[in-house]
Amino acid sequence: MLDRAAIALLRPGLQRLAGVLVRAGIGADAVTLCGFALGAAAAAAIALGAPLAGLALLLASRLMDGLDGAVARLTQPTDRGAFLDITLDFLFYASIPLAFAVADPAANALAAAVLLAAFIGTASSFLAFAVLAERRGLKSEDYPQKGIYYLGGLTEATETLLCFVLMCLWPQHFAALSYGFAVLCGLTIATRVLGGWRALRV
Repeated sequence: MLDRAAIALLRPGLQRLAGVLVRAGIGADAVTLCGFALGAAAAAAIALGAPLAGLALLLASRLMDGLDGAVARLTQPTDRGAFLDITLDFLFYASIPLAFAVADPAANALAAAVLLAAFIGTASSFLAFAVLAERRGLKSEDYPQKGIYYLGGLTEATETLLCFVLMCLWPQHFAALSYGFAVLCGLTIATRVLGGWRALRV
C-alpha cells in the first residue's frame, strides 16, 4: 500500500547512489548479494539477542535492496537479476520472524509460526499471479520498473519493513505485532486472490 509513495520519495537519492556504484564498476547482482548478506547478519544479531544491532543491519540491507534495481536500470536489467532479487527478498523476510523465535522460543515461537504462514500466503499469491501475468503478457501500471508483475496489497515491502523496525525497537511486543501483522497479511491474501481471480477469469 505504501510502496509507491516510498519509491517516489527514495528514487532520487537511490539513483544518485546507484550512479556512484555504476561508475565504480559494481553491478546489480553484487548489490543484491550484499543486501542479502546484511539481512542474514541482521537475523543473526536478532537471534543472538541484539535487536538494535539487527535493526541497523536490517535497514542497511533494505537500502541495498532499493539500490540493486536502480543499478540495474542504469546498466542492463536481466531476468537472472530479477530472479535473484525476489528469491533473496523472500528468504530475508522469512529470516526475521525466525530470528525472534530463536531468540525467545517460549514467548515468540507460535507468533513467528503464524506470521511465517501468513508470509507464505502473501508470497504464493504474489508469485502465482506474476507467473500467469507473464504468460498473458500483462504489465503492471503501478510498478512498471519491477522485473516481474508486482501485485500490490495492504502489506507490501514498506509495511513489512515498518513492522520489523517496531519488532526490533520493542522486542517484548513481538508476539502482538506478529499477530496483528498476520491479520493484515490475511487481508492482502484475500484481495490478491480475489483480484487475481477477476483478472484471469477470461
